[in-house]
Amino acid sequence: MRKQPTMTAIAILSAGFYVLQALPAQAQTYKADDIVKHFQPATPQPGPSATRGLCIGTEADCNKAGHVVKPAAVAAFDLVVRFKYNSDVLEPDARVNLDEFAKALKTPQLASSSFMVEGHTDAAGRPGYNLDLSERRARAVVRYLSERGVDTSKLAARGYGQSKPVVPDPFSGDNRRVETRLKSE
Repeated sequence: MRKQPTMTAIAILSAGFYVLQALPAQAQTYKADDIVKHFQPATPQPGPSATRGLCIGTEADCNKAGHVVKPAAVAAFDLVVRFKYNSDVLEPDARVNLDEFAKALKTPQLASSSFMVEGHTDAAGRPGYNLDLSERRARAVVRYLSERGVDTSKLAARGYGQSKPVVPDPFSGDNRRVETRLKSE
């Protein structure tokens, strides 16, 4: 025979659930080495007709000879730079990640790379306002990195407003963020 749960057991489970909900979410942090590894050029993947031979000549000559080598694309890197609602002010945990990003950008591996700094918002508010807010967020990150000695000629700030949510709920605070990606020009 199966026993019914007692009211005490239900109360304990309910209390545990509310305690878990009340705990603050841990901010994700990165180290400069993690960032450098993420953005380092991937080992080029040979095309289907490529051989193991060495091609000496221009890229066009080698492509004609079947030595097509395409580098793998590098995904965006979410800096975990989050913002409060209707704000472009960097929070303390965002500054920690940006300090590490600044260190990474000054390493020899990334010193010659250029990056897009892309601001985003949630869907609360008018699209035009959100576009402006996302641009201010991206510029706030670039300004902060500049204050840390990063060459801003290697950074291009761009806002996307609410057009690229990262989670299915367009109103989620997770969408208030800045991401970076290697500039592909």
